[in-house]
Amino acid sequence: MNSPMDRRQFLRRTGVLAVSAGSAALLGAAAGCTRSAAPVPPPAPTTLPVTGPPNWADLAQTVSGSVVVPADPSYANAKLLYNEQFDGIKPAAIALCSTPSDVQRCVDFARQHGVPVAARSGGHSYGGYSLTSGLVIDVTRMAGIKVASGGSSATIGAGARLIDIYDTLGNAGVLLPGGSCPTVGIAGLTLGGGIGVFDRLFGLTCDNLHSLRLVTADGRLVTASATEHSDLFWACQGGGGGNFGIVTSFDFRVHPVPADIALFTLEWPWAAAPEVLGSWQEWIPRTPNELWSNCQLSASASSLSLRVSGVFAGTTSALATALAPLLSAVGSSPAYQSTGPESYLDAMFIEAGCEGLSVGECHLPTQTPNGTLSRSAYAAKSTFVVDPLGSTGIEAATNAVESSQQIAPGIGASFLFDSYGGAINSVGPSETAFVHRDALAGVQMIASWGSGAEPNDSASWLAAAAADLAPYTSGAYQNYIDPTLSDWPQAYYGDNLPRLVKVKAKVDPDDFFHFAQSIPTTLSAHT
Repeated sequence: MNSPMDRRQFLRRTGVLAVSAGSAALLGAAAGCTRSAAPVPPPAPTTLPVTGPPNWADLAQTVSGSVVVPADPSYANAKLLYNEQFDGIKPAAIALCSTPSDVQRCVDFARQHGVPVAARSGGHSYGGYSLTSGLVIDVTRMAGIKVASGGSSATIGAGARLIDIYDTLGNAGVLLPGGSCPTVGIAGLTLGGGIGVFDRLFGLTCDNLHSLRLVTADGRLVTASATEHSDLFWACQGGGGGNFGIVTSFDFRVHPVPADIALFTLEWPWAAAPEVLGSWQEWIPRTPNELWSNCQLSASASSLSLRVSGVFAGTTSALATALAPLLSAVGSSPAYQSTGPESYLDAMFIEAGCEGLSVGECHLPTQTPNGTLSRSAYAAKSTFVVDPLGSTGIEAATNAVESSQQIAPGIGASFLFDSYGGAINSVGPSETAFVHRDALAGVQMIASWGSGAEPNDSASWLAAAAADLAPYTSGAYQNYIDPTLSDWPQAYYGDNLPRLVKVKAKVDPDDFFHFAQSIPTTLSAHT
């Protein structure tokens, strides 16, 4: 019988829940960060005339939402992101927008006064890029979720968080593939790709996008789809959040909830790590699309742990058949093994680390009055495995995790390999802006710690771990945005970068939506 409580405790213990931008156990969206809480660089100079310093009271009078400034009692809470590492960033104002018109007014106001802006949905940016020293345009109040008649599509506000989406859609008998970290916002997840437990079956979150509405740099509210502003629509399918405009809502294709769902967990002693990782990567391409899995190698100051877990859209007997080749390939039996059926909603709550909680409780206290989840502090790097790691690559991964106990004993360190393939890789690399369509697995290297300052050696361990794995991997996931990457345009976007630059130059020629790793208006602008 499956033991979801053990699973949740493991995820929390290894820091997985804290860092997922698109998931909890799966590490798909939503949660690496800069080493200090320095303000995000301001945008490049605009050619538009600037009328003078902003009077935030004037902006507040023009929006139906609210504008929070440092003197307000709610400011200390309103400025927080999920990652505690960015608590030192102090925006001049935070606009809590209630309507698309509010977003338009904020964009116009910021341009008029030469104020840098940052768009914010869930606030899980790994680089802290959903904060700025200027105006934060927050869309979390636009969080409506409506399933269309017939149940084939859903309209979702850009501020909706994943746990609310899964609850609403699940109760309507449908699902949208995506990450399971409960407080991740749908906007950032979708715009960067969207990795999750049903993606091998139904595709990335961005692959299920019909259309979206967004406010562009000139203050227009436009609809982008395959037939209207098609280049902009393409760019928003994996081109990264905050680059082309501020999304206010999405229309998605949704899918019937599978009749049967099962979860599984397998644990081995650490000594089996090379054999398990090697067998897992050979097994994944041969599994049915209904099966998603990850292989987790984790360390703390006192222990090392090894786990393979996942979600299967099918019966437990069919899952047992799918797992048999992996179990046979590994030379030793698991020290712990569990499989069990779950309803869709129970499965998503377990993956989110919210088993036994209500929807309201599965939020941060800063988000809902009865929220019980905690913020965290972490940093991460990412890459992709395209060809199976050979023995030296596997050794590099296992040694890197072990080395954290010497290099940075104050952190929780993890390598998490998430299975790709299936519907994800059936899309051509140029069909959407998400270019990573040949991956066997995505990899996230995570350093997490408790509240307080970042341990001095966490960045050293991450850099060393990434360097150790680099000869055997390529690229990086744009939703795990990494401020330390020097070659980030190519790593995130590959051959799709030139087209993304053209779209950026067309819709935002003044580079109004600018941050440290925003798509430039020319190919040479980032150097």
